[in-house]
Amino acid sequence: MQTVPFLTTDRLVLRPFTDTEADLDHLVALDNDPGVMRFINGGEPAARETLRARSLPRLLHTHPCTGERGFWAAEERASGTFLGWFEFRPLTDDDATVVELGYRLNKASWGRGYATEGSRALIDKGFTDLGTERVTANTMTVNTGSRRVMEKSGLSFLRHFTGEWPDPIEGSEQGEVEYELTRAQWEQLRQR
Repeated sequence: MQTVPFLTTDRLVLRPFTDTEADLDHLVALDNDPGVMRFINGGEPAARETLRARSLPRLLHTHPCTGERGFWAAEERASGTFLGWFEFRPLTDDDATVVELGYRLNKASWGRGYATEGSRALIDKGFTDLGTERVTANTMTVNTGSRRVMEKSGLSFLRHFTGEWPDPIEGSEQGEVEYELTRAQWEQLRQR
């Protein structure tokens, strides 16, 4: 099944997820890589049925305030290889102004600039087409790779916070960080 891309960059195609077994297979491989999941759940494996019942519906959800999904499958434009996914979703279904940016890419795509390229493209689309006023992103304090992507994408450090982890993982004792980019900051960056 061919789906219409949501966004295309020089090297990436971001497309809506489908409820096909092929997309579920991609999620199973991604979420069962301990390195990919280290800062999410400590690298614990995820059962296929759990991903089908819990994760896939979240990835397929359309937000009424934008008429768009909040998660997109990321594929390499040249080869069609599945790389992972990007998140750019309103924090609430009825308000498109504040969105959360996120990404989960397979290890083979790390260090190649895909996370920054996809994030920048989503941010630009949000501010130009989707009514976004503020982009927020957070990660564990110790997740320096993800923090670098946020900074390269134009977001600035906002705050450090601690939350309740039901099952603490290594590094969670150092808390989390939140980054943000407002429309005014984005417009300034574009003028440079």
